[in-house]
Amino acid sequence: MIQLLRLGTPSALNLNPKADNRSTQPFKFVRNVADNKFVNPGFTTASWSSRVVEFGFDRKRWLMSGQMLAMALPSKVASSAMVSSVADLYEFICRGPLLEKTGSNLQEVADTIDRWIECGIQLCRLLGLNELLLTEAQKVRVYHYYVPVYLWCERELLQHRAKFKDDAEEIPPLVFGVSAPQGSGKTTLVYALDYLFNRTGRKAASISIDDFYLTAADQANLSGEYAGNNLLELRGNAGSHDLAFGTDTLKNLCSLTKEGTKAKIPRYDKSAYNGRGDRAEPSTWPEIEGPLELEAVNRNLESYYDAWEMFIGSWIIIKVDDTQWVYEWRLQAEIAMREDGKPGMSDEEVADFVSRYMPAYKAYLPVLYSDGPRGSKPEHTLVVEVDENRNPLG
Repeated sequence: MIQLLRLGTPSALNLNPKADNRSTQPFKFVRNVADNKFVNPGFTTASWSSRVVEFGFDRKRWLMSGQMLAMALPSKVASSAMVSSVADLYEFICRGPLLEKTGSNLQEVADTIDRWIECGIQLCRLLGLNELLLTEAQKVRVYHYYVPVYLWCERELLQHRAKFKDDAEEIPPLVFGVSAPQGSGKTTLVYALDYLFNRTGRKAASISIDDFYLTAADQANLSGEYAGNNLLELRGNAGSHDLAFGTDTLKNLCSLTKEGTKAKIPRYDKSAYNGRGDRAEPSTWPEIEGPLELEAVNRNLESYYDAWEMFIGSWIIIKVDDTQWVYEWRLQAEIAMREDGKPGMSDEEVADFVSRYMPAYKAYLPVLYSDGPRGSKPEHTLVVEVDENRNPLG
């Protein structure tokens, strides 16, 4: 059951959930799962796309567009499922630890609640979650983490584009740098951001510093040249990347400012050679077509500022309190890869692999957390501290 309280135009309704001009009489309707219609004659999800619906449970009231309510009622959901109160969701969002950091406030959330819901629903479908039955941990990940970070990125993009004249034909893409230790969740975050931007009509591309690793053959040559140096025996540390290749790739992506321009995005296959990795075949690389509005660069360490980081305009830093968590995170990733039928490192190999990063983490992370990335601006840097479960902290 869902209580339908009133229909009206957006201008006729107040988004303040505590306003006293609410009808408390519940008008209930039930969705017919077979044809996706409501019992009330004349009300279908299709006819609601331009309306605002006020609804709630008990005495809690909130508003959302009819289109958003329709999205919240997928045709295959059980008829007994209830849409949770948007007022409860509003209160949950407002308790998020990143709300102020990302430039939001209570009133802004109230004014854009439909936007939050739309982003949340899209992310749930991307991640294979049931938006009607989210666990507390899933709600935290979606509404306390991914959505507020995405909205922060939107503001950064608007500021970037405002630097150029309205009639400018070519606006270079804004490059976001996402920096964090391996396994901390940056790949999934970038995946979510890339998806949301493309879903809203903005062309976005994502690339990882990992995609610029040396080929397996070149890495073997490097290891042989520096025999006995375990920091260069495997991929990961400074020296194991192809600088010229990375620079050329970023330049090509930043030049995608016109219709019809295209560039391929390299990819690295970490499962190759039993988890040692190799650059993927160029025929498998995705291709992006301009004009490109933004790109996200996912990277582990501040290794190559002069080569790559001069491209980055805004930063997202994922901060961890204990780098020992990386061992478990990397192990989880390798287990998932093996379960997916791909070759991966054994538990012992994972421990050895991660240990090679630790000297760099100990030297670099304290400076990153205190001063930010080299060349970054505090007003364009977002620091997200996460716990052992990769959830944001206050």
